[in-house]
Amino acid sequence: MEKRFYTVAELSRALAAKEVSAVELAREYLARIEEKNGDLNCFLDVRPEETLKQAEAADKRIAEGRAGRLTGVPIAHKDIFVTREWASTAASRMLEGYMSPFDAAVVAKLKAAGMVTLGKLNCDEFAMGSANENSAYGKVLNPWDANAVPGGSSGGSSSCVAAGLAPIATATDTGGSIREPA
Repeated sequence: MEKRFYTVAELSRALAAKEVSAVELAREYLARIEEKNGDLNCFLDVRPEETLKQAEAADKRIAEGRAGRLTGVPIAHKDIFVTREWASTAASRMLEGYMSPFDAAVVAKLKAAGMVTLGKLNCDEFAMGSANENSAYGKVLNPWDANAVPGGSSGGSSSCVAAGLAPIATATDTGGSIREPA
């Protein structure tokens, strides 16, 4: 991968043309997360084995001609959405280590479309905040200015995309949660 930021459409075309594999993309983004997450605190839970397992399944779908436009594209999920393979804490110690028996509807639909989950993203605890400084796991930093907040409560989502740690992320918007960071 030559550049740091790709659109979902660019990645979709590259995957369909077999210019890159889902496993290669997953490894690239996992390496970026490993390199930068300590500085930004965007991700709360990253499980490379699970991500690579999903990427391998996406590559198989592509090889078999069963891929949709989103198959193999990496995504990260705000920790307010429950997931079966990653802990779902809503950025609260009260739910520390909670493993949901099901995926949230949005996660299930994106997974069915073949998207590859990179991990779970920090947010204000229970998505109740507007600066992303109220997570039980520490505040999220703005990748462009460490002295500025990223906004929130979807600051983990906005920061990880702005830093090139994921091409896209789920977010919510109750009181400006993704509009403020955007």
